[in-house]
Amino acid sequence: MNRIEQKNQELCLQKRKAFIAYITAGFPTAAATEQLVYTLEENGVDFIELGMPFSDPVADGPTIQAASCAALAAGMNMINFLNLVKTLRQKTQIPLIIMSYFNPIFKYGIKKFAIDAKLAGLDGVIVPDLPPEEAKELNQALRNQGIDQIFIISPVTEPARMKQIAKLSRGFIYYVPLTGVTGTRTSLPKNIALAVKAIKQSSKTPIFVGFGIFTPEQVKQVVKISDGAIVGSGIIQVIAQYSQDEQMVKKVGQYIRSLSQMCC
Repeated sequence: MNRIEQKNQELCLQKRKAFIAYITAGFPTAAATEQLVYTLEENGVDFIELGMPFSDPVADGPTIQAASCAALAAGMNMINFLNLVKTLRQKTQIPLIIMSYFNPIFKYGIKKFAIDAKLAGLDGVIVPDLPPEEAKELNQALRNQGIDQIFIISPVTEPARMKQIAKLSRGFIYYVPLTGVTGTRTSLPKNIALAVKAIKQSSKTPIFVGFGIFTPEQVKQVVKISDGAIVGSGIIQVIAQYSQDEQMVKKVGQYIRSLSQMCC
């Protein structure tokens, strides 16, 4: 049982919904990322997605794209990413999930990545541009190391394929309730509940909803109909706004607390 499964069981026993935070590794600096992870945990985050910056993040909107470019320019790469995870594991046992496009993993070496990810202390992997039909090699390598590969379902996923993805996904299922890229939205689609219900008919794996969520009210809305809410661009916006301010970590903590309180 890895940390993701342990946390899911803990949340179930406590009858709480999960709050998941995404931050870009290396933005604004690797040292800041380390402090942000601890602050996220202190303010109610249950799982942390660490984004591996990539030069062509096709699923991401301008906010995360800008953070990725800055992190790459500052020297973040897969080796430094895994070293950052090793450092984090000295002080925290919160479930850590890498959100990476396939190119950095492929370049690093699939089997080597799986082994080194395990040694570093990663618990899960999300690869938004790798469809399940092409994920067999990576999926097997990760399973050999006890690491969960988390797959994405969207509103345009056909029922038969949804069942396939739901069966394959470990740890949780990532449901994206809209078509398009990441980024904050003033409102969420009205059919989320129906989509989550349909997925639940195919799998007992927890379903977390992400993309477009950034206000406490949106988090509250999402956790009423799913097992957890994922927030990314909203957090990156706060980090970017206060990146030159010594109060940045504190400001992020305050924002996170306002969101995580909706998951009780």
